[in-house]
Amino acid sequence: MSALLQVPGYDQERLRSVAERLPCREAQAGTLLSLLGEPQQYSYPSVFIYGHRASGKSHVVDVLMEELELPCVAVSCVECVSMALLFERVLLTFFGPDATSLLPRFPSMSDFVRIYKRQRLQSPAKQTRYIVMEKAELLRDGDANLLPALLRLQELVEDNLTVILLSEIVWDLFRPNTGCFEPLQLHFPDYSKGELQEILSKDKHPSYSAEFYSSYINILLGVFYSVCRDLRELRHLAALNFTKFCEPLTEGKGKETDTHKLWRNIEPHLKKAMQTVYIREVSRWGLAFSERPQAGLSAHTHIELPYYSKFLLIAAYLASYNPARTDKRFFLKHHGKIRKTAKFLKKNEKTSNHLLGPKPFPLDRLLAIFYSVVDSRVAPTASIFSQISSLVTLQLLAQVSHDDQLDAPKYKCCVSLDFICAISRTVNFEIVKYLYDFV
Repeated sequence: MSALLQVPGYDQERLRSVAERLPCREAQAGTLLSLLGEPQQYSYPSVFIYGHRASGKSHVVDVLMEELELPCVAVSCVECVSMALLFERVLLTFFGPDATSLLPRFPSMSDFVRIYKRQRLQSPAKQTRYIVMEKAELLRDGDANLLPALLRLQELVEDNLTVILLSEIVWDLFRPNTGCFEPLQLHFPDYSKGELQEILSKDKHPSYSAEFYSSYINILLGVFYSVCRDLRELRHLAALNFTKFCEPLTEGKGKETDTHKLWRNIEPHLKKAMQTVYIREVSRWGLAFSERPQAGLSAHTHIELPYYSKFLLIAAYLASYNPARTDKRFFLKHHGKIRKTAKFLKKNEKTSNHLLGPKPFPLDRLLAIFYSVVDSRVAPTASIFSQISSLVTLQLLAQVSHDDQLDAPKYKCCVSLDFICAISRTVNFEIVKYLYDFV
């Protein structure tokens, strides 16, 4: 494996240590080091690394910087919400606190470049300096000149400096309309099933043999690999379900070689766990400190969703199972009395909406119901729309596409009645009062 990391200019022992810490990512690490070149050489001004979540992007870069002792500042674009915080972090890491004191209260890119050039004359770089930007897609929401300036920062500050951008989206969605310097691009593919097997098997339990834990991982991947390729999520699922897998052994009812008996014991449990993939369950110890869960609410239904995402999911469920004609009646304050004709129509309906299944609804109807049921005034910000996308990613909502409706997306709620009732209880919302089938 270390043969893939025979890059000139780096100590072979350190490269071997890097290869040991990066199972199944030696090829990507070797390619990245080849792009960066030898430490004393001028490197390419900017490198763009992209790939799906948990594909090893940050881990590879962190291990390379740590093991090879490269001068680096790691910046999370989630934490650095302003340019001032970004500039402070870079100057503090490379030049110390005296450099950050030179920044004005509201620094511009010109101020940062001027101070950096002055400091690098006093502390010239002996090897390439690196700025690693995680969650780099958030840079698109910053000042218009920030991303173009970072891509050619080496030229602006006249220093041996490389900016590494880490993102989950492709470069085509990054490129500004006005054009900018094109970075080198490196793609990190998803882990294959065999690679996931190899990586997860390294987390073996000390009380059991490596072969036993590897067979458990093989069973786990056989169930979840078709719906989840996320290494962190699979590692969480492996730790969560291993105790159940070992039950026959702890009770003295089987041996490590009784694969069929172990599979029969864990199969229904894993199928139930399929409903909570990507959703963190709260332990019973954590429930004691959460927001007063109601009696009867189990740890499997009390999930960690953002506050407004819960109301968005509630609104989606109401839109899926309530006829559109009933929205005024449920969500307008002065809708008048419910007429008997409505009850008559309901009695004569052949089948309830819950038996027919969820129906698609447009985005504007979802938002109208959401703003009606949420208990505080919420502005229609990008955060609300991003939470809708997150619910789709979590497969709690499904987007219904139509060839003749390009600009009017429709959605459908994918959760059960028990699930939405549990979510509603966490925000003290009585959803049954707003469902047409139960009025």
